[in-house]
Amino acid sequence: MANNIQAIRGMHDVLPEQTPLWQAAEQSIRDVLGAYGYSEIRLPVVEKTELFKRSIGEVTDIVEKEMYTFEDRNGDSLTLRPEGTAGCLRACLEHGLLHNQVHRLWYYGPMYRHERPQKGRYRQFIQLGVETYGMAGPDIDAELILIMDRLWKKLGIRDKVRLQLNSLGTIAERIVYRESLVRYFEGHLDQLDEDSLRRLKTNPLRILDTKNPAMREVVANAPELSDYLNDESREHFNAITKILDDLGIGYELNSRLVRGLDYYSKTVFEWVTDELGSQGTVCAGGRYDGLIEQLGGKANHAVGFAMGMERLLALMETLENVDVARPVDVYMIRVGETAEQEGMRFAETIRNEIPGLKLQVNCGGGSFKSQFKKADKSGAEFAIILGDDEVSRGEVSVKPLRDNEQQQQNMSQQQVIKFLQTQL
Repeated sequence: MANNIQAIRGMHDVLPEQTPLWQAAEQSIRDVLGAYGYSEIRLPVVEKTELFKRSIGEVTDIVEKEMYTFEDRNGDSLTLRPEGTAGCLRACLEHGLLHNQVHRLWYYGPMYRHERPQKGRYRQFIQLGVETYGMAGPDIDAELILIMDRLWKKLGIRDKVRLQLNSLGTIAERIVYRESLVRYFEGHLDQLDEDSLRRLKTNPLRILDTKNPAMREVVANAPELSDYLNDESREHFNAITKILDDLGIGYELNSRLVRGLDYYSKTVFEWVTDELGSQGTVCAGGRYDGLIEQLGGKANHAVGFAMGMERLLALMETLENVDVARPVDVYMIRVGETAEQEGMRFAETIRNEIPGLKLQVNCGGGSFKSQFKKADKSGAEFAIILGDDEVSRGEVSVKPLRDNEQQQQNMSQQQVIKFLQTQL
């Protein structure tokens, strides 16, 4: 017998028993973003490779090692999107959405990076992205943080996450700081690990974000970026923290917080947790004013964030009780030829009368006992039982499946509809 084909390493299935939790999280996201007036944009999964080289930076781990890149039949180099910001910005530039306009956008879907798979990190992962354009002030930076604070509360995980903040300053300020940082680390080459030695020549700020405990001391003594910020960058950052202070949003200042992509400037933030081991970042973002011009548009303002859904779901699973919708509200048992035909008709009537009710009809026959087992396994609140005898009497039996105190009742079809309307 041939071996069964399995999923590609690092690309996972979400099974039916897992999807209710996903759907609950997704609905909460839509509700919260809608409350702040954000609009959804839907983007292609495949983009021209050049888009990511220009936005992320050619000398980055993502572009050098992690992208899924291929040539199509026309010889064009295409890439499965490793992140969403560049594609969203490309769409806005292509369709003229940034000309004297302000936009608050969000998108949702799969991203692809060829990384070493581990819990909370996959090669195909689902990501929520939120992007805003055309707003220079610190209030929009703060609004993005408020959105996430509200979402954490709605999902019941606010006490499991912490907000960390930093300012990277402008690109000009960061260039000066980078030179100072390189000089410092060049004086401590014997204390740098292999990754940090490579980053010293490509992206030295990432050394500050190392997780290697052996480098803790050398990183702690490195120059502080805050010492290189001008008055404008300081005022912008202080205005954000004032808004958060006024609204009672707690945060930690983390001078070693940097982002892995070259296009960030000024504000950067992360929501982190201690519940998921080494994969502690749940949501991260910041301001990237320079990227629009870098991709060929007019200089403009932009700030956004991204959140990996797999990590969010893993965090939600640490809760004792998670409120998710039942996959089935009512299960219909049909026993007998007449009952099978009448049951299908009655099920359609119920669906017409009670929009949104999740009614599953037993199909494929089976004894009453086997059908009742399926009804119980479905998670339904009630079973509707229809046999040939009930049909001849114009009756239907309704049996509660989760409440032992309620008794099975016989009633007319119209009474069944009224009963379900009041109970569900």
